[in-house]
Amino acid sequence: MHFTLYSRSYCHLCQDMLDALMRLQTPARPITVDVIDVDADDALVARFDELVPVLYADLSQPELCHYFLDEAKVREVLNK
Repeated sequence: MHFTLYSRSYCHLCQDMLDALMRLQTPARPITVDVIDVDADDALVARFDELVPVLYADLSQPELCHYFLDEAKVREVLNK
């Protein structure tokens, strides 16, 4: 399963969310994550600024969660 995490390099909540997400990985269900630094793009700063971290499973769908990992939502996506 692939996820996209909008993040900041100095954000401890961002690292916490990434760590929590990766703990849900199993050998049968590997997880990959694109970590995108919002500070590298003014448009991303305008969109996400104070919301980071923001996690998506599918960029065409609404976010799964922000600030803290919503484990129930992530498990729902993983179980599809």
